[in-house]
Amino acid sequence: MATAVKKKKRSTSRKSATTTRTRTARKTAPEKAASKEKAPNKKWSRRVMQTSDALDLESGIFKSKDAKKIARSLKRSAEKSDRRKGSPFQSAMSMLNFYINRAGKQLTAKEKEPLEKAKQELRVLFNREDA
Repeated sequence: MATAVKKKKRSTSRKSATTTRTRTARKTAPEKAASKEKAPNKKWSRRVMQTSDALDLESGIFKSKDAKKIARSLKRSAEKSDRRKGSPFQSAMSMLNFYINRAGKQLTAKEKEPLEKAKQELRVLFNREDA
């Protein structure tokens, strides 16, 4: 009889361990639900592009297919801004790289080409590299 009691105790301890695991899993479920609720706010890059404190960008400039137009617009915005931290060249190049990096896989090769060429144009406009 003594062995039967011991077996019962073991099964009880196993049961409590299982219960503990289940409780732990249940505690994380609301956390997962909360993270799903935050998903719409995940697009922080859109907010940065719209409310950037460094440059006032021309509307839709990154949609342009002309690299020189993109570069000139970025230069104009960077030189006009008195809120930037770095040089106008740094600000302009930073904003262009930011857009390219954040757009990521959404950009087709055709859309990305003028943006990459705009980097070279910026260097030329700021006399950082010869054409």
